[in-house]
Amino acid sequence: MAAALEEDEIDNDDYYSLLNVRREATQEELKASYRRLCMLYHPDKHRDPELKRQAEQLFNLVHQAYEVLSDPQARAIYDIYGKRGLDVEGWEVVERKRTPAEIREEYERLQSEREERRLQQRTNPKGMITVGIDATDLFDHYEETYDEISGGGGGLPHIEINKMHISQSIEAPLTTSDTAILSGSLSTHNGNGGGNINVALRRVTSEKGWGEFEFEAGDTAGPALGMKIFRNLTSRCFTTAQCSMQFSSGGIRPGLTTILARHLDKNTMGYLQWRWGTQSSMNTSVVRNTKSSHFTFAVQLGIPNTFVMMSYQYKFQDDDQTKIRGSVKSGFFGTVVEYGAETKISRHSVLGATVSVGVPLGVSLKIKLNRASQTYLFPIHLTEQLLPSAVFYATVGPLVFYLAIQRLVIKPYLRAQQEQELEKQRESSASDIAKKKQEAEAAVLLMQESVRRIIEAEESRMGLIILNAWYGKFVTDNSRKHERARVIDVTVPLQCLVKDSKLILTEASKAGLPGFYDPCVGEEKGLKVLYQFRGVMHQVLSGDTEALRIPKQSHRIDNDS
Repeated sequence: MAAALEEDEIDNDDYYSLLNVRREATQEELKASYRRLCMLYHPDKHRDPELKRQAEQLFNLVHQAYEVLSDPQARAIYDIYGKRGLDVEGWEVVERKRTPAEIREEYERLQSEREERRLQQRTNPKGMITVGIDATDLFDHYEETYDEISGGGGGLPHIEINKMHISQSIEAPLTTSDTAILSGSLSTHNGNGGGNINVALRRVTSEKGWGEFEFEAGDTAGPALGMKIFRNLTSRCFTTAQCSMQFSSGGIRPGLTTILARHLDKNTMGYLQWRWGTQSSMNTSVVRNTKSSHFTFAVQLGIPNTFVMMSYQYKFQDDDQTKIRGSVKSGFFGTVVEYGAETKISRHSVLGATVSVGVPLGVSLKIKLNRASQTYLFPIHLTEQLLPSAVFYATVGPLVFYLAIQRLVIKPYLRAQQEQELEKQRESSASDIAKKKQEAEAAVLLMQESVRRIIEAEESRMGLIILNAWYGKFVTDNSRKHERARVIDVTVPLQCLVKDSKLILTEASKAGLPGFYDPCVGEEKGLKVLYQFRGVMHQVLSGDTEALRIPKQSHRIDNDS
């Protein structure tokens, strides 16, 4: 059964939209909608052979939707798997005796098994490339250099790459509980370089913990052995212990690090860390992470680094997932103030920039690009002094550059990519759209007589008359005038849904309503309705999945307009 669901995409014809009921609809609501549609599409009401055939198809579709949604077990399966889940062999034997809650538990179990199989086939590669740039000659150069004094001419500022670091790791799941990890790195700084390789084996011992053993070797230091253990002590507390032994010509250098962490509340974690070895220290920190912000406060006592650090990050609730961050760190080494921002520039890419201002480090700019599981970091050292000009250019320069690239490169590229995806989607669904269009046109023909009676009844009481209704893509933004609107006329289907001078549409895509179809697959759609109620004109534009109730006073068109 799980294999059958893995091979095909879940095709979810929206039965709720077809019956125009809420997903939480009661049996009474389902029955009322079903009876109304049966009266509309019953084959015996039509004498024309073609209309009779079309009515029979729609009647059977409505009957199928009602049968599924009125059966609690079938409805639970449909809500989870969609229409294809109902066709999987075994449900009628195994699941009929189960409650909807038990069916959902079965689904979670199957999902877990599929995730485990996918995990075993995944290497989960991660990598980082760091390129350090020394640009201090831009701000720290002399007005008269030695070359000028000796008769040489001045030239452009000297900018050089003074360090590089490349690291890569892959994971190879051996079993559901064992994972092998292979990683390596290469680095160079001012002409001196080296590298190392690391092999680790991690085993999940239980739901409460795991252990890891690793071996590392390289040319910058001798071989090393290490072991790491993670354990959940309680539901709110966990601990991590890591020990290592570094072998070198000078002997064996042991090291030990322990961390104790506790949930202080739903969004706040507290950490205590003790490190013993070449750089012994004690550290305590509090981290609070919410939907809109991230706050960290840390204090460390140690050799050689003792410091106090506080940082705050604000998360904007926008499509680009923009974040701004500021931090202050002060200790025996000096004081550093950092501020920066990051934003999502594509589906898998995040770009960020951070300015560091401190004593005695000076001013630096860090540019970071995350692309899927790869990270590219460019730290640029601008000056060793606190120069206002360096701070200004480090702040304004990346911002101006990003805005220019965003407007000239990123947005046109994403727009072209989106158009290509939409075109592929249209081509792949062209036959399905043609079929849905044919069904919608047949439904409209079958509605004509019912709509005529509804209009007569509404006119007699000065009720609700749908004058015009369109569904599809509307172009209302002046910046998108080059785009073409794609809409279909749905006046008849909407008038057919009017009952007692009211029209109620639920929170579902309106493409599934009788007489509707999707004229622009993959694009944002809406419903525009011009109607008359009590002799007064009204108009409303609603989103595709928004609930709609008319008439409303707010839809009224003023005489001035």
